[in-house]
Amino acid sequence: MVSRIKTFAFAGVEAKPVDVQVHMSGSSPYFTIVGLPDKAVGESRERVRAAFASIGLALPPKRIIVNLAPADLPKEGSHYDLAIALAMLAAMGAIAPDALDGYAAMGELSLDGRLGETIGVLPAAMAAESMDLQLICPAVCGAEAAWAGGAAIGADNLIALVNHFSGRAVLAPAKAGEIAEARPGPDLRDVKGQDVAKRVLEIAAAGGHNLLFSGPPGSGKSMLAQRLPGLLPPLSARELLEVSQIQSISGLLERGELSRTRPFRAPHHSASMAALVGGGIKAKPGEVSLAHHGVLFLDELPEFHAQALDALRQPIEAGEAVIARANRHVRYPARFQLVAAMNPCRCGGDAASELNCRIKPACQQKYQSRISGPFMDRIDLFFDTPPVTAIDLALPPPSEGTKEVAARVLEARNRQTARYDEATLGTKRALNADAAPPELDRFATPNEAGAALLSDAATKLNLSARGYHRVLKVARTIADLDGADGITRLHIAEALTYRKRSYGNNTVRAPNQMVY
Repeated sequence: MVSRIKTFAFAGVEAKPVDVQVHMSGSSPYFTIVGLPDKAVGESRERVRAAFASIGLALPPKRIIVNLAPADLPKEGSHYDLAIALAMLAAMGAIAPDALDGYAAMGELSLDGRLGETIGVLPAAMAAESMDLQLICPAVCGAEAAWAGGAAIGADNLIALVNHFSGRAVLAPAKAGEIAEARPGPDLRDVKGQDVAKRVLEIAAAGGHNLLFSGPPGSGKSMLAQRLPGLLPPLSARELLEVSQIQSISGLLERGELSRTRPFRAPHHSASMAALVGGGIKAKPGEVSLAHHGVLFLDELPEFHAQALDALRQPIEAGEAVIARANRHVRYPARFQLVAAMNPCRCGGDAASELNCRIKPACQQKYQSRISGPFMDRIDLFFDTPPVTAIDLALPPPSEGTKEVAARVLEARNRQTARYDEATLGTKRALNADAAPPELDRFATPNEAGAALLSDAATKLNLSARGYHRVLKVARTIADLDGADGITRLHIAEALTYRKRSYGNNTVRAPNQMVY
């Protein structure tokens, strides 16, 4: 007879069902696991053997075959331990043969029979709920599993599960954890001076636009970027679930508590391409996925590896990271807002700084050419942050802080949500930064004066087709902040001041003070 129970393998954030089958026969002691297991799965033999011994059970002297079906799906991780152990208990007669019907299980066994914390419980519980299965998991993960809406069981150890299935001590369903409200971050009042930079940050927050700050050290680039999440509205219910699934797969959910705080990821410039985009020997979510529905901050942008930066181009456009393998493709959600910061050149200074570079513009061109043109073309807003003077620092805190700016951002985002929900029949597109060309034709067509200005500037600034559309998206956001239905010449003019004229070795900034 074959005993079986369901568990799950992970492909991206999707939990795929795996049928754990245990067959015992003959009298020759033998224990093997088949079904494309990795080393961690293969080592389950020893963990299960030791866990059984700790509760007074010995493996029978039989030929034991554990099959993980489907056999062509790679199985990775230690969370298969519990399902294998339960199926073996049923095969040995320690629990009733039909006791496991309607259950799925996942969890790592320690040598003394206790169940340790495991990753991916939330997406596994959601998959179990869709299959009308009850998930059995470690007690420490029970609050996380309960968020799926089904009846999940959390157990501290293997003997508790034996007692549960024998009816001696039935385990109660796990209760969901707390949803923490968005945590207040650093306040925009802390940034003195840089009034125009704050305006650019507000535009970026309102429309979900990618942003690049360029300026000398100490001009407040990182301070501004760190205050962007506070300007964004808390995660919606759908966004919260998507972000929590990624955090669950990555082992970042603590005690099953979900948070409405938007992610803010700031990887070091030495990060590899796999660390940024995802992948590795065992595919894991990268920083772009951990920043899903949040902010990805890349400080010292030219210091990142060129190959790693260019690997971000596809996630920026598609909103997902695709990890290609010889036998499968793994997809991770990656709809993030990019904020980057850089110095004008490697020396770090500009004409007004004591770190003034002596070999400009050659130093600037060499430093900035580390970033490819196609990558720069995917950035909506460019701003040169001037140095902060002692006079700026002596000023009292500004009257407007994060709370006031966030209120305007929320109002502008509500206008966009209403517009695109009507236009796209309820698709996920809700911000100007994500608008497709047909939607721009419908909602971002400027008036006659604005169209003439944009046409003239597109030639002078050498705008690509993507750059042209990004100017329209930014102009649409500026109009939303103004509460305007149409786009005027002033909206186009302001949007153009935040574009570059060209890319590569001949990069020239469009001055932020340009007047049209």
